Amino acid sequence: MRIDCDVLIIGGGPAGLCAAKTLCNTGLKVLMLERDPFLGGQLVKQTHLFFGSKEQYAGTRGFEIGKLLTEEVTSASNVTVMLETTASGFYLEENFILALEKEKILHQVHFKKVIVATGASEKSLLFEGNDLPGIYGAGAVQTLMNLYGVLPGQDIVMVGSGNIGLIVSYQLLQAGVKVKAIIEAAPVVGGYFVHAAKVRRMGIPIYTQTTIKRAIGQSKLEKIETICLDANWQMVPGTEKTMTCDTLCLAVGLAPMSELLWQFQCDMQYVSELGGYVAKRDSHMQTTHPGVFIAGDVSGVEEASSAMLEGTIAGLSAAASLHQSPESADQLMKASLDFLEGMHLGPIGEKIRSGLSKVEVKSCM
Repeated sequence: MRIDCDVLIIGGGPAGLCAAKTLCNTGLKVLMLERDPFLGGQLVKQTHLFFGSKEQYAGTRGFEIGKLLTEEVTSASNVTVMLETTASGFYLEENFILALEKEKILHQVHFKKVIVATGASEKSLLFEGNDLPGIYGAGAVQTLMNLYGVLPGQDIVMVGSGNIGLIVSYQLLQAGVKVKAIIEAAPVVGGYFVHAAKVRRMGIPIYTQTTIKRAIGQSKLEKIETICLDANWQMVPGTEKTMTCDTLCLAVGLAPMSELLWQFQCDMQYVSELGGYVAKRDSHMQTTHPGVFIAGDVSGVEEASSAMLEGTIAGLSAAASLHQSPESADQLMKASLDFLEGMHLGPIGEKIRSGLSKVEVKSCM
């Protein structure tokens, strides 16, 4: 079946939703593809309060933000949402995407502009026994607990002290789960001080320069063996310790889901600060492939607030390239660019600034 649209948005998470919100009531025909049976992406399982500015939903819980954005997008007459639909491939010569709906209906989606907001996938760790039942990614734990109300276990060890590891640890504590420790390979805690302070007040020890050596168990996880790391990230023999637990939660980072961008033949570069391979882009989120815009974690792994700003910028840019800018587009673009730049200021944003400096190019418009 053939479908035609002006702007195709691939991904219905925070970035895709904000892109669609920007395009509401522009007169452009917008189509959003989302592989899950619901919109919201990571927002649907985020129960913590956002902080920052009013414009970025400060004081609102993530899942509530997802609901607000979903209601606004789905009520727009010019936006069509296809759930349980996966963008499975791009055909360059004919300029269309193949989309598989509910694993049985194949569509040819023809578009003028496309915003890729496919997000990121969880990274894992290599260690002995890492395939034992009871070992999860942090995103899987959030999904089980916050979306379906299922506890992954009772005695949990968290690996990774970035914001995700710290936030999920706190959420586990709130659910009545014992978090025995947080293990971090780096010499310092990676997440915001406010999140680290919360879990420390709850009595959770954070062991830095420590990693998992092996998981131990017969048919399921029973305990883990940790080991210290030296300044060169090498294991230090003789520092092994064992810890009983029934669940190991890995919060060791995300990798941009950039497969489609390779098919679009965008200029790609591996940037460790941004999580993996990302497309080169200008400040308005357009890639080196004309008409292909990116937003959210696929453009570099950051916070949901950054993803929402990038979605807004990408939506405004796509509309401008089709000469259908919404009302007050210039003011909204400037405010969004200024907010995003502000989020990258200071020591916390240094890593992101370094990564972006490697992929940002002059205007592609």
